[in-house]
Amino acid sequence: MNTSSIIVTGAAGFIASGMVQYFNEQGYYNLILVDNFDVETKRENWETKKYNQLVNRNHFFEWLDKTQPNIAAIIHLGAKTDTTEFNYAIHEELNVRYSQKIWEYCAYTKTPLIYASSAATYGAGEHGYNDDHETPFQLTPLNPYGKSKNEFDKWALGEDKCPPNWTGLKFFNVYGPNEYHKGRMASVILHSVKQIKESGIVKLFRSHNPDFKDGEQLRDFVYAKDLVKVIFWMFEQMSNQTWKKENNGLYNLGTGYARSFYDLATATFHGLDLTPNIEFVDMPEDIRDKYQYFTEANMNKLKTAGYREPFYTLEEGVDDYVRNYLNEHKYY
Repeated sequence: MNTSSIIVTGAAGFIASGMVQYFNEQGYYNLILVDNFDVETKRENWETKKYNQLVNRNHFFEWLDKTQPNIAAIIHLGAKTDTTEFNYAIHEELNVRYSQKIWEYCAYTKTPLIYASSAATYGAGEHGYNDDHETPFQLTPLNPYGKSKNEFDKWALGEDKCPPNWTGLKFFNVYGPNEYHKGRMASVILHSVKQIKESGIVKLFRSHNPDFKDGEQLRDFVYAKDLVKVIFWMFEQMSNQTWKKENNGLYNLGTGYARSFYDLATATFHGLDLTPNIEFVDMPEDIRDKYQYFTEANMNKLKTAGYREPFYTLEEGVDDYVRNYLNEHKYY
């Protein structure tokens, strides 16, 4: 096992705290966690994890210059992910410029880099959901968050100086443990469990698109436990120097199967051993014209790169999440 440190950014957040837990489960404790650790609502995401050091994200680059650590890889999952924040300057600073500095550091020090992109880059899906390297230059994301992620992808693809191994992962609709702090931006599953416990009903958005019935809006829902397994697999390939340089680039990270919000809500009720009771409400006007009605990842590229592990089905993932985490407010 490589004794160099692994840096995980966004480590107090949703997906990255799960990544840290998965590293711990595989016997990796030589972790440097980067984030703003002063946010009390995120404390339980990280405080029980095993790691070497916490570094405040605002001092991260100073810390790198000062300590010059021996790094096995940087897993860059930190980002401003609020799709309802419409000030692009905020997304640009955290999602573009900060990521560029990490990229440049990895290129200079020859450090492998795995970073989080997003399916929000695909906009309304008019160009499909293919993770080739031409599509990003055609895309029109529906919000500043998606735009910032796409701008960084395009910038990375145009760079001559690159990390020796790198991947940008386009996360689709991720759900799973450790998202209690996310408020409005938490998954429909978390909100559904809360609604069920309060009223016995789940309220889903009506469709404002004539091509889709109420509740039949389709998304590629992917369980966070699958994401961290893929990232760990890529990390191991890069560490063992079995990752081929031609495999560097962007990758979709979904299941490859679009499912409806109705299916999602039904699975949530079943995870609580209850009969489904679903009502429909109007979608908020501030997101109505920026809403994705269909997403489905083309997953061929990841399979071609050699990843063979099965993904949780929607029913399996939702059941695990609801039964083992949400129902008793537990963390991963």
